[in-house]
Amino acid sequence: MKYFKICIIFLIILVCIFIKTIIPKEENEVLKSEKINNIVSSNAISMLYETEAGSGKYQISNDTSWPSSGYIFNERLSKCENGGTLSWNEETKRIIMQTNKSDKCYVYFDKEPEIMYFADYIKNLYTFQGENGMYYHDSSLANSAEDNSYRYAGANPNNYVCFGSCDEVCSSDNLYRIIGVFDDKVKLINSTSYGSYEWDSENVNTWSTSDIRNTLNTTYYNTLSTTWQNKIATHTWKVGGMARDNTYTAKQYYNMELGVNSSSATDIMKIGLMYVSDYGFAASPNYWATALYAYNAAINSNWLYLETNEWTISNYNSGNEYAYSVYSTGSLHYFPVYMSNVARPCFYLIHSTTFISGSGTSSDPFRIN
Repeated sequence: MKYFKICIIFLIILVCIFIKTIIPKEENEVLKSEKINNIVSSNAISMLYETEAGSGKYQISNDTSWPSSGYIFNERLSKCENGGTLSWNEETKRIIMQTNKSDKCYVYFDKEPEIMYFADYIKNLYTFQGENGMYYHDSSLANSAEDNSYRYAGANPNNYVCFGSCDEVCSSDNLYRIIGVFDDKVKLINSTSYGSYEWDSENVNTWSTSDIRNTLNTTYYNTLSTTWQNKIATHTWKVGGMARDNTYTAKQYYNMELGVNSSSATDIMKIGLMYVSDYGFAASPNYWATALYAYNAAINSNWLYLETNEWTISNYNSGNEYAYSVYSTGSLHYFPVYMSNVARPCFYLIHSTTFISGSGTSSDPFRIN
């Protein structure tokens, strides 16, 4: 009887061992990194970090904890040798490994690209006056706007942007150019003519009711997809107009359009035209003391010159039927608003627009997101 009891006990022990061996507990089927308190086991898991964003090159890391920021889990590359699966818990910032046997896994993390706002990128191209065709208009820059803007000036700076298209080759219709950066917003203008339009067919030079305003903010605006429309900032434009004098320079026109002598009249909209002063300051600085009436001398040093009669947003406030236009010779004039002149859409990008790539040439324009 004694031996019978011993056999029964021994048999029970064998059954328990057998059950434990062939039927693993659920907690052994799923090994979670949380069970090791966010510490990576070098025996089971190797972490590999991308060396530079987008490079596709990885190095094994000696870190003993999962990255909490700066890296993105690469599910496609991350694998285990014996069939285990890996996933990333975004809430706990940890890897979850699922396996029912011993395994060795390799976890890849891509480096997050640094966010570079487009306005900041353009401003960073400026190092000193004239470098990369850029000028910082502070009070120390002679004859400048003194508005702390960053503006491109000269014959042909590298200030092209592909806007409205993600095609590998940017068509001429999608090429724009940067006038400058104003209060952390990049201001663009179409690099070519959008067409010839009357400023206002009713012969009234009030911008807010003008035909050209409607054309730009409806007809032109609706040619853009919603994605690109959303990159254009709603901006408060000064539209009060100004007097004219054959001796006025770019700075004097700036003061009347936007500066200390400007009107209080404004219009909140997305699309406008260039200011007279935009055109004046796009010439090389040695012309900024020249009257815009005589800017025909600056045509070979002004990237905004388009070799045709081109409307600006500013009206001539000494008469209710005239607006300013750049004459085909390059000098500044005013024309009756019922006339048809070239119009180029001009607008500000929202500050959250980011830089992707490009050198700013017409063949390799800046790409934005």
